[in-house]
Amino acid sequence: MGIISWIIFGLIAGILAKWIMPGKDGGGFIITTLLGVAGAFVGGFIGSFLGLGSVGNFSLGSMATAVVGALVLLFIYRQIKKS
Repeated sequence: MGIISWIIFGLIAGILAKWIMPGKDGGGFIITTLLGVAGAFVGGFIGSFLGLGSVGNFSLGSMATAVVGALVLLFIYRQIKKS
């Protein structure tokens, strides 16, 4: 997938992560989008490392790893923001 596809994929992952773990976050949509894109990259690479899928194609497994990555980054962001 190209970089534009990863950004769109990350946007979807960020929205799903925000829907799964709602709450008040500073930055709103922009931070959610950035966390989603970063989560898509992190989740995709960790998933491919563990053999759960590849970063080169779109599948439900790659979406799940991207959402999990976005959830982890959203959790870390909230913990840092809380301190």
